Amino acid sequence: MVPVHPLCHRTIHACFTNAELARLPPLPDALKEREAMARFLRWIADKPPDFHVPTYKGRGGG
Repeated sequence: MVPVHPLCHRTIHACFTNAELARLPPLPDALKEREAMARFLRWIADKPPDFHVPTYKGRGGG
């Protein structure tokens, strides 16, 4: 188990269903294969650790 920032956790679940997450290899790079998640990771990379914003609730690829 790896600690995950709440914003990142919400974004992961906005991009993937639980079933999709269960099928992914247990590697952080597997999340980057979903374009929406890759965009989020590029965007969040330079934010401070205490950064928080509302997250979109939809699931989606691309």
